[in-house]
Amino acid sequence: MIKSCIATTMALGLFATQAVAADGKGTAAEATAMTKKAVTAITADGAAKTYEAIIAKDPRFVDRDLYVIVYDLNGKCLAHGANAKLVGKDLIENQDTDGKFYVKERVELATSKGTFWQDYKFTNPTTKKIEPKSTYCEKTGETIVCVGIYK
Repeated sequence: MIKSCIATTMALGLFATQAVAADGKGTAAEATAMTKKAVTAITADGAAKTYEAIIAKDPRFVDRDLYVIVYDLNGKCLAHGANAKLVGKDLIENQDTDGKFYVKERVELATSKGTFWQDYKFTNPTTKKIEPKSTYCEKTGETIVCVGIYK
């Protein structure tokens, strides 16, 4: 009986995991890995070359609903994998639909923590709907490199 319950629980857990993967959304592990890949590229290949690749939607930096964003420590967008129109813009005063100053908070967290997850709401580029989002960020030099997941 106990073995049967354990087997059923494990099977349901496996099914739930496959269902999440089947929805096509990026995972926290994928967001973290993509952020680290971008940080490594900035260090190895230089910021300008990496930013160009991010903006050009290089598959290393854009995958489904995952994309890299890079800010300076004043909230200026240096590279954006989903919306090139934001590059060069000061986004420090941007707010989500709940009024959260998410870029300002991101800059503060990067300065105080260096590496962190941040929650807010944002338009999903694949669904075009405002959705809860959690973004993983790493401070590297004078920049913040981020990739988020939609929940």
